[in-house]
Amino acid sequence: MPNTKSAERRMRNSARKHLHNQMIIHRLKTLERNFLTAVGSDDKQLASDQLRLVTAAFDKAAKAGVVHKANANRKKSRLATRLNSLK
Repeated sequence: MPNTKSAERRMRNSARKHLHNQMIIHRLKTLERNFLTAVGSDDKQLASDQLRLVTAAFDKAAKAGVVHKANANRKKSRLATRLNSLK
C-alpha cells in the first residue's frame, strides 16, 4: 500500500493507464486476427484493407508508447510479407 498521498495518486494513474494500454493491445490482436483470417480466405482485396487498418493501429500504438516502435515495425513487415505471399 502507498504511504504518501502522491504515491496513492500514482497508483491510481498507473492502474488507469494500464487498463487503457490493455484495451489498445487487445484491439491490435483483434485486428491482426482479422487480417490473418482474410489472408486464410485468399481474399486479397479484403486482406489489403485489413492490413491498412492494422498498420495504422500499430503506428498509433507505437506513437502513444503502448508498443515499442521496433515491435510495431516488425509486426507490420511480417504481415505485409504474408499479404505479398498471396497469389
